[in-house]
Amino acid sequence: MTSRLASELDNYADLLCDWIATQEDAMIDCLEALVNVDSNSYDKTGVDEAGKLMESWLVEDGIACTWHALENSGDVLEAQVGVNETNANAPAIFVMGHRDTVFPKGTLETRRFSRDGMKAFGPGVADMKSGLVLNCFVLKGLQHLLKTSDIQQLPSPVIGLFTGDEEIGSPEGRFVIRDRVAGAKAVFNAEPGRISGNVVSARKGGASFEIQVTGRAAHSGVNHADGISAIGALAQLVTSLHALTDYDKGITTNIGLISGGMSSNTVAPTATARLDLRFMTLEQGEEAKAQINAIIETPVIEGAIATIKILSEFQPFEASMSDVVLAHYQRQANSVGFSVEGEFTGGCSDAGFTSSMGVPTLCGTGPVGAKMHTEDEYCLMDTFVPRTQAVAKSILLL
Repeated sequence: MTSRLASELDNYADLLCDWIATQEDAMIDCLEALVNVDSNSYDKTGVDEAGKLMESWLVEDGIACTWHALENSGDVLEAQVGVNETNANAPAIFVMGHRDTVFPKGTLETRRFSRDGMKAFGPGVADMKSGLVLNCFVLKGLQHLLKTSDIQQLPSPVIGLFTGDEEIGSPEGRFVIRDRVAGAKAVFNAEPGRISGNVVSARKGGASFEIQVTGRAAHSGVNHADGISAIGALAQLVTSLHALTDYDKGITTNIGLISGGMSSNTVAPTATARLDLRFMTLEQGEEAKAQINAIIETPVIEGAIATIKILSEFQPFEASMSDVVLAHYQRQANSVGFSVEGEFTGGCSDAGFTSSMGVPTLCGTGPVGAKMHTEDEYCLMDTFVPRTQAVAKSILLL
């Protein structure tokens, strides 16, 4: 980049940040409206309603929006800024987020958006409806720059991709992400900023499994010996599966749900469990899955049959995929008045999909929030403007 072009882009970045600085009230209004839409992951109608609301904000500014229809999950909303015939095939910069929340449909009947000063509360207010609003205003700001300044073209096309099933492992959304983000220049995923103010530069990968064990029923007093206890077999499997945990390597296994049997005086003919696996690298994940399958396939009680199926899976977001974009983001954050570091978290996100594809990725770029997935979840609204500015400048100057 020539010094003249860099200077021109710096001037445009200042104009962009000036506009964003005027939008705090509008951002808060949008956050209230979006939080007050029920959008549990399994409520496709609600998740799509949240998407339609976002679409209305974007098309109001002339931003082109399209939909990727999905059968069971909320459809994926795509928004494009600065895409034209000359750069349509150029690597794009993506801003991403998910519209679904963990809160059951009907939550809004008793708990809606509320605020205490610049602290906002409500279902999904931090995870991640505030991040969705931030991304919309990044797109709106870039569109405003194209319409009101003499910039001829953005350095890179910019695309917003907003899914509806991340909280349940992105069973359908992941395929749209992989298709659209392949070959991208960078991804900014607006999961909530950490309460420390940091962004997320690495995450564990994870997988969820269902284990089913079949035995044979028998009366526990009359003919106990004729029974094959599925619960007994499952108990032995739990011990072996938990033994795969290795804290030094960052690998954990956890049986978090268990059910089975018919009655206390019946040898249990069936038993079911849910297993959660977390890992640091793709290689660890593949090795752990092989070990899990080997344990399930090894008989522990004669006649008991165990099977396992994977319910959802996230790829790990490895730190090496955030290094360059994190350093760039830090420079822009400093220029708008706040310092930030990269932080590791054991939670999973769609950033794992994009980083595992080799796309430079940064996560946790949304407004700062805390106590996600609880009734006390909150977002710090005074972080809206600076963090929107930091993402917008990062995109323009990358």
